Amino acid sequence: MNLHEYQAKQLFARYGLPAPVGYACTTPREAEEAASKIGAGPWVVKCQVHAGGRGKAAV
Repeated sequence: MNLHEYQAKQLFARYGLPAPVGYACTTPREAEEAASKIGAGPWVVKCQVHAGGRGKAAV
């Protein structure tokens, strides 16, 4: 099963499991809106790609 982190968080929420607050954004505007929903920073931005397992992506 290949899930992005944001998809896994959605599944966790569906079943009442705890997960950190986060938003999947595809535009700078969406990122601004997400940051304002979260409140004061700092914030972390992560790229979500399917690329093998931990540390297995080739450079």
